[in-house]
Amino acid sequence: QVNVVESGGGLVQAGGSLRLSCKVSGRSLDIYTVAWFRQAPGKEREFVATISRIRGHPQYAASVQGRFTMSKDSANNTTTLEISSLKPDDTAVYYCAAAFRAYGYKVNDYEYWGQGTQVTVSS
Repeated sequence: QVNVVESGGGLVQAGGSLRLSCKVSGRSLDIYTVAWFRQAPGKEREFVATISRIRGHPQYAASVQGRFTMSKDSANNTTTLEISSLKPDDTAVYYCAAAFRAYGYKVNDYEYWGQGTQVTVSS
């Protein structure tokens, strides 16, 4: 049984920062590729960032490159997304996901999902 739980969302002013955390339980985080996605109201869920279990370094969507930083703490089975220079367009529910695969950038690549955490950016 794999359980994914996000935390850390909230309301922040434009230009501010937030730190989102995701705890993956069940097995060692090192065997998963983990990712963050987000879904804004009325829009499709979109890829934000990922750390592949074989590549080890984070990869980002162009829209967040340079503002978002993803990291992984294998000892605590946790992945973190530091989000800064927030814009109103970043308002969305942010989801953490995990998969037993080498890498993935699409929603369908991931079989384990958290419930999501709301990030709201006011202008």
